[in-house]
Amino acid sequence: MKIRYYHDINGARWVGFLLAIIAAFILSNANPSTQWIGWAIASVSCSMWIYFGIKDGDTPRALMEGMYLLLALRAIYNWLV
Repeated sequence: MKIRYYHDINGARWVGFLLAIIAAFILSNANPSTQWIGWAIASVSCSMWIYFGIKDGDTPRALMEGMYLLLALRAIYNWLV
């Protein structure tokens, strides 16, 4: 699939990728007191990838990231409550 709007985003995809790596690093640390931070960063990354999927016309990817975003928000809620 051709990425049609890549030039409009100016490196934001790399920021989204970097945020996903940081979130995975924090979540894999297995420290319960910091996992909510990892899920919060993952939520930001997911939101970015949902936007990219919509801009690219890639509905399956946007929906997949939407489900991951909902689960990340649920995890944040579970850790804070």
